[in-house]
Amino acid sequence: MKIAVLPGDGIGTEIVAEAVKVLNVLDLDFEMETAPVGGAAYEAHGHPLPESTLNLAKQADAILFGAVGDWKYDKLDRPLRPEQAILGLRKHLGLFANFRPAICYEQLTHASSLKPELVAGLDILIIRELTGDIYFGQPRGRRTATDGHFPGAEEAFDTMRYSRPEIERIAHVAFQAARKRSKRVTSVDKANVLETFQFWKDVVTEVGREYPDVELDHMYVDNAAMQLVKAPKRFDVVVTGNMFGDILSDEAAMLTGSIGMLPSASLNAQNQGLYEPSHGSAPDIAGQGVANPLATILSAAMMLRFSLDQPEAADRIESAVRQVLAQGLRTADIHSEGTTQVGTRDMGDAVVAAITKTTIKS
Repeated sequence: MKIAVLPGDGIGTEIVAEAVKVLNVLDLDFEMETAPVGGAAYEAHGHPLPESTLNLAKQADAILFGAVGDWKYDKLDRPLRPEQAILGLRKHLGLFANFRPAICYEQLTHASSLKPELVAGLDILIIRELTGDIYFGQPRGRRTATDGHFPGAEEAFDTMRYSRPEIERIAHVAFQAARKRSKRVTSVDKANVLETFQFWKDVVTEVGREYPDVELDHMYVDNAAMQLVKAPKRFDVVVTGNMFGDILSDEAAMLTGSIGMLPSASLNAQNQGLYEPSHGSAPDIAGQGVANPLATILSAAMMLRFSLDQPEAADRIESAVRQVLAQGLRTADIHSEGTTQVGTRDMGDAVVAAITKTTIKS
């Protein structure tokens, strides 16, 4: 089992170190190799995704990714900005299916921005198409307008587009995931305004007929955003396009108490995956040892389950996280009265201790 470890920038190095520490205590046969990515790679190699890092990622069974980005790189030409590394990995590895579970742990119901009764028992899986839509559509750029409200003015443009195969494959992923859960899929679109998403709705409906045991409903993205804060437990599996999924998954993260609790997996057709926390590089707190490593640790659990065929090891990590939360340990982002605030390393050590204790007992 070969894992490419790409810590990246900001707090990425701190949180990935804790996930690696947790993986090492499992006593499984891993080969882990670390490489720079993002701003760190730009500093070392002049590019956010050097050929050596890309080759390592291609050869690995899975990628454990931290975070990329820093304000100091914002003036670079766009192809050299740290964020281009993650887009490049998605493109080169064909990582089309993004899984973002939003689970509100029992101990964190009061950390949510919503009332506890709205989020208690919350368990949503957002499946975001990751390699299409307006983020990758061509043509794009800047030009002088020849029509519209202000002909002759400078304008910028991007292209939203989806092909049938792109929609079909992400729809199959969603329906298959729903079969392992509560057998409900909500497809989020903007079919009332966008031709692209009328097509999305039509294709998802066609695919849904192959899964008569799964209930399918459709929802406009603005209504979905509202329902996520009004009645979030009405959702089970949510499938949507790249841009809408980007926004809705971050909204769902705050229902759980903190985006620092939200893992993610991005998979290709061969189940090779990139696993990363849903939050960013947070350069404002980098180096302070206060970042929450649990999203990264839980991402490592997803990696064990989806790409490395080690479901029992994944269960051990997830159980250890629940035990640590039950002990009242909290990083700053989820700390509340009556709990014990700890730093990044202490939280990682606590998860390791919980795994070790369980191993000794068994």
